[in-house]
Amino acid sequence: MRIGRLDFPVPVFLAPMAGVTDTPYRILAREMGCALCFSEMVSVLGIRFRNIHTLEMLRTVPEERPLALQLFGASPEPVAEAAAYVESLGMADIIDFNMGCPAPKIVKGGAGSALLKEPARAQAILAAMRRAVKLPLTVKIRAGWDADHVNAVEMARRAEDAGVDAIAVHGRTREQYYSGRADWDIIARVKAAVRIPVIANGDIRTTQDLARVFRETGCDGVMIGRAAQGNPWIFHRFKEFLEKGTEPPPPTIHERGALLLRHLDMLIAFKGDYIGSREMRKHATWYTRGLIGGAALREAFNRAESREDFAAIVAAMEKQTVNG
Repeated sequence: MRIGRLDFPVPVFLAPMAGVTDTPYRILAREMGCALCFSEMVSVLGIRFRNIHTLEMLRTVPEERPLALQLFGASPEPVAEAAAYVESLGMADIIDFNMGCPAPKIVKGGAGSALLKEPARAQAILAAMRRAVKLPLTVKIRAGWDADHVNAVEMARRAEDAGVDAIAVHGRTREQYYSGRADWDIIARVKAAVRIPVIANGDIRTTQDLARVFRETGCDGVMIGRAAQGNPWIFHRFKEFLEKGTEPPPPTIHERGALLLRHLDMLIAFKGDYIGSREMRKHATWYTRGLIGGAALREAFNRAESREDFAAIVAAMEKQTVNG
């Protein structure tokens, strides 16, 4: 798969997820074989006003490249201005635009999924971005606003006309949020309607799902979101499956614990002890999802305040598994 001048022989990508796909997690995903990581979405107004927190989100390191940096906004001028600024930093390989976020605070401001209701404005934003930057430009959309307004095909055609290099389609409407099942048929219809690469997103959790989504949609690549939470091994699994047709064994309890603590160390290094430890709580509950005694583990991790706390819980978790 090619996006602009970038080639991706194994097109399995990490989806943008607020509060999840920060630099530490992107590094882990890349190490596991993820071909391309997408950043958390970044506010174009935050960039315009040089908000310190927003600018911090633009910081990248070589280990996570190639990187697609995702922006969100509601009107052409500030979005194009922000895209040009991001390009000038030299920290991204692709600029992505969000037209899929269903969060009320984003939609209320006319951004994210709200743009699905205004195709002409959405196209104007993408065209302004295309004029402003030379980097490859991508966009992420949903099937539509609701079941009565499924317009992903129209949105994809407008994106292509605006000069976008690839489009990711989440097979749910904004009304669905993350409930129900993703509609892969709408992804297939988008693929049939445009010439640019199409990336499928939604309900791709297993190698069986992976094979089926390529077969049923004809997509050029896949984007993994919630299935990657606490599970960077999914990228190794999918890469091996696509390259060799085989599937590696799941991580052992020791491997889970070791990577959990490494993830924590990276968060602390980037964000400090206090923030890093607290942000790790949610990741830790994902890393141990499905384990025996999961409820007790979640409760313990959600009370953890330091690396020592996490290490003690991991040690107890491993000991319990061995003794059990």
